[in-house]
Amino acid sequence: MIKPAIPANESQRLQTLRDLNLLDTPAEERFDRVTRLAKQVFSTSIALVSLVDANRQWFKSRQGLDAEETPRDISFCGHAILDDKIMVVNDAEQDQRFCDNPLVCGDPNIRFYAGYPLAAPDGSRIGTLCVIDDKPKDISTEQLQLLRELGRMVEEELIATNDSTNDAVTEISNRNGFIAIANHLLPMCRRKDQPATLLVFHVQNLLEVEEQVGRAEADAMATELAHMLMASFRDSDVVARLSFDMFCVLLAGADLDGADPARHRFDKQLSERNRDSSCQHEMLIEAHAVAYKEGRHADAAALLQDGEVRILEPESEEVA
Repeated sequence: MIKPAIPANESQRLQTLRDLNLLDTPAEERFDRVTRLAKQVFSTSIALVSLVDANRQWFKSRQGLDAEETPRDISFCGHAILDDKIMVVNDAEQDQRFCDNPLVCGDPNIRFYAGYPLAAPDGSRIGTLCVIDDKPKDISTEQLQLLRELGRMVEEELIATNDSTNDAVTEISNRNGFIAIANHLLPMCRRKDQPATLLVFHVQNLLEVEEQVGRAEADAMATELAHMLMASFRDSDVVARLSFDMFCVLLAGADLDGADPARHRFDKQLSERNRDSSCQHEMLIEAHAVAYKEGRHADAAALLQDGEVRILEPESEEVA
């Protein structure tokens, strides 16, 4: 096993990392949504946002791994931050740096690793977005570009304050956060010639609930809806709160028909919730769907505008 070298700017790098105030903080949806997507896109068992501290690598976001941190001297990410290029290990058993590494010889039995080095605003490489599997894999040029795009999404979150991209009440993406993510996902769909669908949900009586019983009860209903949407749709789908009573879900890789199963799950969950006698207020939801069309939607804001028009002028359930 070859231990990772120490970067020349280690003191500055560590100070930059600590100034971000991310180490040992709770999981956040703004990072988890990227690792969920990476795990799905690359069909790997693990996806991580790893921050390389002085003596450990600590996982700000983790999918498929129980450990919160591992020692830096056995980390793959410690090697990955030494360069600004994506580090790919197709088969760790055949790589002299890692062949006798405890993470290869034992749990989680790493064979494949691809890590994008995350740069802080000052250029310091503080960690990685990485995908890991227990089977050897090859990675294509297109997949490298996808990992790079996902890594840049994480880097944007490193420079954005949580309040600027997340809704403070529900802790899911707000409008700014949604547009930032969607403007990465939609070009990925174009490159892969895959469809995308936007679903917009209007809580018709949320303002009425606030007026009748107060903001706290309205906030509780909004949070409940956010949890229902998260439970009904795929982990890789982007759920956001656009305004006080408007929510949306972006399904990358799904056309209008492909979105139907998740919509049915949500409708069933909503019906069961509204039949529950313990719920003080019925949740009245109006929903509309928009199919992403490259020629019609120049960016995420244009797609979102189409969806919101469906709420204001609901002549049709779908925009083709």
